[in-house]
Amino acid sequence: MSRNTLYLIQASYASTPLALSKLKQLYTQGDKVVLMGEAVMHATHEVIQKIVECYVLENEQPLLTAHPAHIQLIDYATFATLCLQFNRSISLK
Repeated sequence: MSRNTLYLIQASYASTPLALSKLKQLYTQGDKVVLMGEAVMHATHEVIQKIVECYVLENEQPLLTAHPAHIQLIDYATFATLCLQFNRSISLK
């Protein structure tokens, strides 16, 4: 299991910039981020663009206004596997 953190960004569209501001303060190299729900629409935000490993669930792909190269699409099985790799997961809403 990883000693890093998995961040699940599950905020509403209006709350996502605040959640990303919190993420910017907490994120360290080696952490991973999953954008979920309306937060996916902020995939081009400057904070997200600096993150090496950022994921979006395949079924939420229609919410992507653009598909930045650093965003990886994953299915539910891959998401479950990703979650199991971490001792610590933080949800930002």
